[in-house]
Amino acid sequence: MSTVAAKDPCPCTSGKTFGVCCQPILDGKAKPTSAEDLLRSRYSAFVVGNIDYIINTHHPKTRGEIDRKEVESWSKSSVWEGLEILQKEAGEAKDTTGTIIFHAKYEAEGKKQDHYEKSFFEKEKGEWMFLDAQGIQTGPYVRQDPKVGRNDPCSCGSGKKYKKCHGVAA
Repeated sequence: MSTVAAKDPCPCTSGKTFGVCCQPILDGKAKPTSAEDLLRSRYSAFVVGNIDYIINTHHPKTRGEIDRKEVESWSKSSVWEGLEILQKEAGEAKDTTGTIIFHAKYEAEGKKQDHYEKSFFEKEKGEWMFLDAQGIQTGPYVRQDPKVGRNDPCSCGSGKKYKKCHGVAA
């Protein structure tokens, strides 16, 4: 959790100052006009430890699934380092739903963390709400089956070496 002054760059990395960007939304003086505005303000809420805002902007359909203590612990024990919007689908003022894929960087327990997520948003009574999310796995691909070597028997059962059967370059 950190303290952010109105003249400081907004934690959501919009390029605006906190006082112009997310602070009015977090203070209840403005409403997010898009799913992206809501996502950015929720990220800033994690940075400044505004847990009430995070809870209150969670859609009523899924709000009961939130563990407030867990959210508060994650918010306050992390050093938040930036937000990057990777992909958006709908979520503008005229829409009723939206999806955003983002990358949030933070440090927890002295280790750099990269959080990738696909978030779903829906309007409730005309206001944008966070509905749900799916974590996105990044990093190296982990093979489920053992790798077949060039000189291993081909898995098709032909009796040939893999390199002479199905391993032949096309």
